[in-house]
Amino acid sequence: MPWDELRPLLWTASQETFSMVGWTMLFTVLAGLPLGVLLVLTDKGGLSAFAPVNKVLGFVVNVGRSFPFLILLVALIPFTRWVMGLFGQATAIGTDAMVVPLTVGAIPFFARLVETSVREVDRGLVEAVQAMGASVPTIVRKVLVREALPSLVSAFTVTAIAVIGYSAMAGVIGAGGLGDLAIRYGYKNFDDRTMLVTVVVLIVIVQAVQLIGDFVARRLSHR
Repeated sequence: MPWDELRPLLWTASQETFSMVGWTMLFTVLAGLPLGVLLVLTDKGGLSAFAPVNKVLGFVVNVGRSFPFLILLVALIPFTRWVMGLFGQATAIGTDAMVVPLTVGAIPFFARLVETSVREVDRGLVEAVQAMGASVPTIVRKVLVREALPSLVSAFTVTAIAVIGYSAMAGVIGAGGLGDLAIRYGYKNFDDRTMLVTVVVLIVIVQAVQLIGDFVARRLSHR
């Protein structure tokens, strides 16, 4: 494909990828962060230890993480269509629709990373604040999340990069974005140039996300 024709397609596909990843990460943080913290709080020895809830949450997270994304993508088609129907678009394909399976796939992944990050917070610090009479929500907000923030930023970065990869795979079923561009115009038309350019753009995006994430995490570590 000539560059003059490829350039606008590449720009549009990049915007679609940014949109999918951006909305997915927003919903993933909103759901995955409290879920990860809750896994720590309800675990044995946690501030709100409650084994039944912890086991159920752990099971749900593990089930969510066990599905390869392409299988999850297909399995969630009825659910995606139902969710989109609530907004007047009963479809399972397209950039907007792909946010649903991307979010479902990313939440358990991010939640486990959040759990690991929060567990790294000094137990002595938590006990000291607890001895001062602080409530559980206060400890979570001002100690656990605050102290784990650099690690949480790294967890966010890892998850964002995984979601970029997921969004590219979603191109198999017409999700839009760079993956769809690579498959529709590159693979199906045997256009090596389009495939190569798309891969290079994806690499640049991933590298940029990683660099920004590392920079923010380092700054937070030395605050």
